[in-house]
Amino acid sequence: MRHGFIKAAAVTPKIKVADPGYNAGVIIQKMTETWEAGARLIVFPEMCLTGYTCGDLFLQQALLEEARRMLLEVAAATRGRKGLFMVGLPVERDGQLYNTAAVLSDGHVLGLVPKVNIPSYGEFYEERHFAAGNLEAVPYSLGEDKVPFGSDILFCCRDIPEFKVGCEICEDLWVAEPPAARLALQGATVIANLSASNETIGKDEYRELLVKSASARLLCGYVYASAGEGESTQDLVFGGHDLIAENGVVLAQAKRFRNETVYADLDVQRVLYERKRRGTFGKTPQTCVKAWFSMEIEETRLDRVFSCTPFVPAEEEKRRLRCEEILSIQSYGLKKRMEHMGCANAVVGISGGLDSTLALLVTARAFDLLGLDRKGILAVTMPCFGTTDRTCGNAYKLAETLGTEAGKIDIRESVLLHFRDIGQDPEKWDVVYENAQARERTQVLMDLANQRNGLVVGTGDMSELALGWATYNGDHMSMYGVNAGVPKTLVRHLVQYCAETCENRELREVLADVLDTPVSPELLPPVDGEISQRTEELVGPYELHDFFLYYVLRWGFSPEKVYRLAQKAFHGLYGKETIQKWLDQFYRRFFSQQFKRSCLPDGPKVGSVALSPRGDLRMPSDASAALWLGLGERL
Repeated sequence: MRHGFIKAAAVTPKIKVADPGYNAGVIIQKMTETWEAGARLIVFPEMCLTGYTCGDLFLQQALLEEARRMLLEVAAATRGRKGLFMVGLPVERDGQLYNTAAVLSDGHVLGLVPKVNIPSYGEFYEERHFAAGNLEAVPYSLGEDKVPFGSDILFCCRDIPEFKVGCEICEDLWVAEPPAARLALQGATVIANLSASNETIGKDEYRELLVKSASARLLCGYVYASAGEGESTQDLVFGGHDLIAENGVVLAQAKRFRNETVYADLDVQRVLYERKRRGTFGKTPQTCVKAWFSMEIEETRLDRVFSCTPFVPAEEEKRRLRCEEILSIQSYGLKKRMEHMGCANAVVGISGGLDSTLALLVTARAFDLLGLDRKGILAVTMPCFGTTDRTCGNAYKLAETLGTEAGKIDIRESVLLHFRDIGQDPEKWDVVYENAQARERTQVLMDLANQRNGLVVGTGDMSELALGWATYNGDHMSMYGVNAGVPKTLVRHLVQYCAETCENRELREVLADVLDTPVSPELLPPVDGEISQRTEELVGPYELHDFFLYYVLRWGFSPEKVYRLAQKAFHGLYGKETIQKWLDQFYRRFFSQQFKRSCLPDGPKVGSVALSPRGDLRMPSDASAALWLGLGERL
């Protein structure tokens, strides 16, 4: 349960219709099984104590009384288990019958939640037996206890304040105003749905869509447990289609007709962060009754998968679609800027590396959209002390194969003259030695753009901006930064996509060599003609930094939680000490380099994480990083 993770289980037991005694035994067995697997929120289907398909047998007093007795037995079986268990059964109250979910914990029934929306269409005729449930909770006598009975009940954990559970039943999900909406607005971070949804052709896709959209719209975890084999097949067949979703993403899904149990690790901290970020929750008057329960804080075994490249879709087809979409965002952003400025020329500094290659590809697309001749793009390479023949050659070939004007300006003499002016020893390879080259290149680009009445297209990516791996007023500056919203791990895939989809063999070959070139600013002299300065040896692996960037900015996770997730995502690739070292480096650089991001040029946002000081990130340049550093001392 540490870090807000709650392991949930949706269970479809094989029951017998109208046999509560047998069903209670199966339910207790599944409770034990799921509890020992680490689940602490365990949801069973609608009417699972009796079976959903009892028909007029629901009117038999013997069945109702046996269901009540068996409920108390099932509740007793939860003694010593501090979590939440939900089972469905018919409950009689004041002469009416209700389709109800019983919520159990540590030997007690915490509350009874009746179904609000009673279907009587198509194959459903629940109004024949059941009344619509009341919203406002009323006391209900059960054994020696009185428990709340009503739809508006929040089941709240004393030990994990973020863990608040609301409950609805089957049809409640399918209506225009589901009970879950009220419950979520009043604080429920997880919704449980006890269901008996029969199978018809295509219904599974719509059911999945409903669960995904409910969890997305309400920003919550959603656990959906549905009836399966064991229900009567007189007229219907039930497939046991269990689903667990969070914030619009299905985390686990049962194969139908198998009576499976599915597990997923819900992250209630993540849910709350997104709600705080949106600002539309927490404004509803509190009318729900709160039923409290306790949980022991344990180290949850995480079965949830965390991609080591959260910015890059794992599936090839999705990745290709994402790449095309991002390239469109970038190129249309530049197109609008050039239209507004009334210019038909652009200047791009190209180094033969990934970032400048992507920027030039985007600029070429923008010119095509504008109907402009690509010769209006000046792609200029500016070799200096650290430039290798390989990168310089690739830069020039790239410009030629894209049909742009290729330029080459050697800046060595200019930088050496500048060194003489400021008294810098050319043999002293310090930060002045490196940054002077970057600033000279920027000056050249700006002046070339002025000559042509054009625009300087920036090349720096979002990962470099996060780490401050850019020379202030050097490559940090441009007139429009097309890569500002693209992390380094995604830049590679965008260039790869362009290589795979272009029809020009020469372009494909040069892009392949760019992809194979080590990431480097090339500000220090090469050794034996090879790149001597490798960025990831200096600031750390970009795949780690992009992982940190995603979970720190997108979800606001603590250093301990980011560290834990990174260990799981990069297991076998990086050890604990390595992850801890570069995580501290990330925080140190992220805080200390904010002043560079505070004066960023314009550039398009492309994903859910962005660093623009005018948009997503309002952060003081002199904030202390003390709370985020020193992870090793706290572990």
